[in-house]
Amino acid sequence: MRLVYQRVKCASVTADGVPTGAIEAGALLLLGVGQEDTEEDGAWLADKAIALRVFEDESGRMNRSLQDIDGELLVVSNFTLYGDCRKGRRPDFTSAGAPAEAKRLYDRFLDQLRERGVRRVEAGVFGADMAIDMTADGPVTLVIDSECRHQPRR
Repeated sequence: MRLVYQRVKCASVTADGVPTGAIEAGALLLLGVGQEDTEEDGAWLADKAIALRVFEDESGRMNRSLQDIDGELLVVSNFTLYGDCRKGRRPDFTSAGAPAEAKRLYDRFLDQLRERGVRRVEAGVFGADMAIDMTADGPVTLVIDSECRHQPRR
């Protein structure tokens, strides 16, 4: 699974013009599911997303986690995170997970976040045409790939 983690002051999403989720301070998570992904990938990313120390402490240092600040999460599915742009001019999305399994893992990821005690988890609509509004905080943007958990650190 691939996750784009964006620290936000606020964020909202509409699906097909209908509001589906809005949060205050916390993070906007764009989640892509790949063909080989499992629930374990989602669990690892959920743990990572709520424990990353990317929020400022009283000294202005990034030393607090989403849990520490009682932050909120907005999760939006995004298969284009698996776009391969190495050849040609049109991205190849064959590495993205099949829609039915990707939706199952996306829904399970939402549950995993809630099970870990995140106060508020809002979401887009899987597979819908969505628009996101957000006010970035920092900006702080991280790309996290669950595949990396198996690789040694360089």
